[in-house]
This record gives sequence, C-alpha cells and structure tokens, in this order.
Amino acid sequence: MSNADENENGTLSAYQQYIRQMAKERGFDDERISQKFMLLLEESGEFAKAARKNAHLTQATDTAPEDLNDAAADVFAILLDLCNQLGLDLEQAFIAREHKNQGRVWE
Repeated sequence: MSNADENENGTLSAYQQYIRQMAKERGFDDERISQKFMLLLEESGEFAKAARKNAHLTQATDTAPEDLNDAAADVFAILLDLCNQLGLDLEQAFIAREHKNQGRVWE
C-alpha cells in the first residue's frame, strides 16, 4: 500500500501494515520503544489540547477543526507504530478484548 487512502476496506490490520511500511520508508523504524512511547504521550497531549479548544474549555481562540483531526490521526499512527514494534496485532487484540468485555457486567 503506497497511499493511506488506498485502504478501501478500512481494516485496522491494513492501516497497521501501512504504518509499518511508512515507518521504514520515512526512516522511523529504528526508533526505540521508549522514544515512541514519549512521542505517543506528546501527541496525546496535543490531542487533548485540540479537544479542549474544540470544546471551548480554554481561552484560546484559534480553534481549527483540522487541528483535532490531525492530532487524533497522529495518536492513531503512533499507536499502530508502537504495536508493530511490540509485535502486537491491534485488530486481533481489540477483538479479543471486546469478547471479554461482552461477558462483563457494566454498572
């Protein structure tokens, strides 16, 4: 997959494979797990900041809808990259977790 929008079926596994390929092409495949976790935290903070702006919970006036979208996409991409480096199939992990959650009693 050479382009993110070529993922017509939109599977999580396909996006994870795309991120694996892009990390190699862009030279990010040699970063340590600790570096990626710090980047995930940094991008999560940017996502929270954009969400606060979007919800008008801050004094900032420069709210742009694409800021929230960009920040969410960055968090998603880094999470997929981390899963790749850790050898996790996020789609399968999500499905397995949801099966467990279906058996839980939610109060």
